[in-house]
Amino acid sequence: MRLHRLDLTAFGPFGGTQGVDFDALSAAGLFLLHGPTGAGKTSVLDAVCYALYGAVPGARQSGQGITLRSDHAAPGTRTSVTLDLTVAGRRLEITRQPPWERPKKRGTGTTLDKAQSRLREYDAVAGAWKDLSRSHQEIGEEVTQLLGMSREQFCQVVLLPQGDFAAFLRADAEKRGRLLGKLFDTHRFAEVEKRLAERRRATEAGVRAGDAALLADAHRMQQAAGDAMAPPELQPGDPGLAEAVLSAAAVARSAAREQLTVAECGLTAAESAQHAADRALADVRELVRLQRRFAEARERARRLDERSGEQREALARLERSRKAEAVAPALELREAADAEHRRAATAEARARAQLPDTLVDAGAAGLAAAARRAAEELGGLESARRAEQRLAELTGERADLDRQERADEDVLAETETWLAGWETARAALQERIDAAQDAAALAEQLAVRRDPARQRLTAARLRDQLAGDTGAAQRRALASGEAALAARAHWLDLKEQRLTGIAAELAAHLKDGEPCAVCGATAHPAPARKVAGHVDRAAEEQALAAYQRAEERHAEDEQRLGTVREALAAATAEAGDAPTDRLAAEADELEHAYTRARRDGSALHALREELRAAEDEHARRTAARQQAALRTASRAAHRDALDRQKAVLEEELARVTGGSGSVAARAAHLERRAALLTDAADAARTAEDTAQRLKDADARLADAAYRAGFDTPRAAADALLDDAVHRELQRRLDDWQTEQAAVRAVLAEADTVAAAARPAADLTAAEDAAATAARRVREAASTRDAAARRGAELDRLSARAATAVRRLAPLRGEYDRVARLAALAAGTSADNERRMRLESYVLAARLEQVAAAATVRLTRMSSGRYTLVHSDDRTGRGRSGLGLHVVDAWTGRERDTATLSGGETFFASLALALGLADVVTDEAGGVRLDTLFIDEGFGSLDDQTLDEVLDVLDALRERDRSVGIVSHVADLRRRVHAQLEVVKGRSGSTLRQRGAG
Repeated sequence: MRLHRLDLTAFGPFGGTQGVDFDALSAAGLFLLHGPTGAGKTSVLDAVCYALYGAVPGARQSGQGITLRSDHAAPGTRTSVTLDLTVAGRRLEITRQPPWERPKKRGTGTTLDKAQSRLREYDAVAGAWKDLSRSHQEIGEEVTQLLGMSREQFCQVVLLPQGDFAAFLRADAEKRGRLLGKLFDTHRFAEVEKRLAERRRATEAGVRAGDAALLADAHRMQQAAGDAMAPPELQPGDPGLAEAVLSAAAVARSAAREQLTVAECGLTAAESAQHAADRALADVRELVRLQRRFAEARERARRLDERSGEQREALARLERSRKAEAVAPALELREAADAEHRRAATAEARARAQLPDTLVDAGAAGLAAAARRAAEELGGLESARRAEQRLAELTGERADLDRQERADEDVLAETETWLAGWETARAALQERIDAAQDAAALAEQLAVRRDPARQRLTAARLRDQLAGDTGAAQRRALASGEAALAARAHWLDLKEQRLTGIAAELAAHLKDGEPCAVCGATAHPAPARKVAGHVDRAAEEQALAAYQRAEERHAEDEQRLGTVREALAAATAEAGDAPTDRLAAEADELEHAYTRARRDGSALHALREELRAAEDEHARRTAARQQAALRTASRAAHRDALDRQKAVLEEELARVTGGSGSVAARAAHLERRAALLTDAADAARTAEDTAQRLKDADARLADAAYRAGFDTPRAAADALLDDAVHRELQRRLDDWQTEQAAVRAVLAEADTVAAAARPAADLTAAEDAAATAARRVREAASTRDAAARRGAELDRLSARAATAVRRLAPLRGEYDRVARLAALAAGTSADNERRMRLESYVLAARLEQVAAAATVRLTRMSSGRYTLVHSDDRTGRGRSGLGLHVVDAWTGRERDTATLSGGETFFASLALALGLADVVTDEAGGVRLDTLFIDEGFGSLDDQTLDEVLDVLDALRERDRSVGIVSHVADLRRRVHAQLEVVKGRSGSTLRQRGAG
């Protein structure tokens, strides 16, 4: 990283715009940044850090933004820092502007503008700058990535603060560790320690949870085994818990298996006894069944003998029915013919009842002839039907003509009435339209005059108001100006008094053994003393703040006075000298006249539309009157033609219909007559046919009954049985025969006869003995099942416990490993002899690298006397790893860095800072740092040591580096030719370059 140029405006003590040409300063390799105390030397470094990271270093971070602004800057000048640098081979320009309260562009007071940032890169090919980003976050990430270090690392590596490294040199291990942790970002190793501790707690919780589940299973096994198991008296996490639970489970399973064996033997004996009792019960039940079977068979045989007469009678009826079945077809045929003849006779009588008396006794042929004559007459009525339909159409057309005539008469009457008043209505509408047009024209004329009148009235009112405000603003501006002059005089008096006694103020901070901030001497033989009425810095700053506030109030009053005067002039130019009351009266009168004219003229469009609609209506009604007259003339001729056609048709229909009234009525009468005659003829022929078929059926029935052996057809009909009765008789005969055979078979069985000869069996005693044996089997089975369930439950719980032990074994092993690692990383393990934490171990390695790099320069600065070494010894009861000692080659002894003198402490801390810069640079990825700054501390060195330190710093140029020394020691001005001087003044500090380039 090489700095080229820095431009800062209204930043810190610099009230205006100042620039630093680092290219010119870096050409000499070593340059001096000097100036009086409080002039702003450190502010230059703050500006570099602010441009890169958007924040200033160290304790000055508080109050970022608005407080970075210079108190000497003009109100309208914005604070800005621009840094031109080359990093990672890229030429970049970073501009940052913190938030600031600027005066409002309109009105009084201030407004807050947000912070702004801009990153540009120089394009060597195009020869121009190009914008990369305006985002604070993107610019910060880009700078951090290119430099490879955070703001804290940059402030330690590039802006070497000697006071901080002197404290680092003397700090204890804990403070030194915090600083190194920030620089080398070893937070990840602390996170490893934290993660290991969390992992240990998590695995410990898992082991305890597994032991608790295992112990719960042990208590469940105790409940299942009863008194056969005693659970282990251990707690979750205790060693040996798993083995104790598994051993107790094995004992309980063995006892349960013995109990199951005993219960199975008892069950086997009970089942044998039950089988014997069941066999005896089955034998008794079989004997009882056979004895009951023999007695039932004897009773059934007795009942069969009592029903033998009914059997013979049923057989006789079935035989007669079988003979009568040969006559059944003839009987059915005769019954069908008789039913058909009765239906035909009934239909014939019903048809003849509807005929005229002249045709009641006519035969079938006569009725058919009369029906044909009626049909022929019906066919001749078709032409009369068409004539009747045409007559109906003519009647409808005549009625339509009458309705149209009445409608046209109504239209003509209404149209004549409307047209009579047309001219009067049209004249009235035209008169209203003319009046509305005049009103609209007047409204347009008044509208042109209204807005200027309103503006003049508003300007006149503002003129009257501002005339009173101007005097008050003049008085306030005069009073605030006098107050600002008085405050400025008071502040300058106090400042002069303070500068006169500044030596006493500086002497108040001197301490024996510590270098003076002005000359660097550690001896203070005659420090100045404060006199009565001494003015300190706080009093001066308070007076300055009062003066600045008074000046701001005066500026605000002057600005407010100018604004009021400008507004008054503008209002007077617009309103003139006319009184406000007269302008208000003219404006009101003009407004009223405009309102009336606009209201009257607003009806113009509606009136024109109304006239247009009335004219359309006049044309429509005139056309309607003409069309109605034409329709009336054509209807008269049409009506005469219709009347002539109607008279001819009425005469023809009267001749055809006779007394029926209409053709349809005559046709309906003839259709009904023909249908009746046809039905009667068909019924007469059907009755004659059925009478002949009935006669033939009677002859066939008499012949069939004689051949079947019956005297008359009636006797054959009585012998027939219907299907239900026949089936019932046959079923009864079949049941009797089946029952008779079954009884004979039972009475012939040898075992049944033998059982009947034996004494009656005692079934109750046998059932009681069998029930007792079954109850004993159930009790034995219950005992066996309980033992089996106990054994199964113990086996299940034992298997689950064994599985849990196997599953918990890896977790327990992991817990042991993690616990050892966590204790080792935390420094609490016995294996960690030096009680060094993991983060401290990493930092110790970095500190060892820093000590080695610092020794290279410290040996040269101290003429080979001192060497920095890293120590990992423990201090007291604390932890080891971050000790730092110095080896004195003159005595050959190693001692603490706190024993070094003031000058020795300075060049030792400088060597440490340079060494740390090299290590951090390598850690950050090897980013080349071509520009370094060393802030203060050179006043504590003697001439020889100062020459050696400057030689070491000058040697940095061998790597093409430039080193800036920040100091106010006068001797350095003679030794270092390239200088950047900060000049302090009342209007702010300025920068001046000398001997550069």
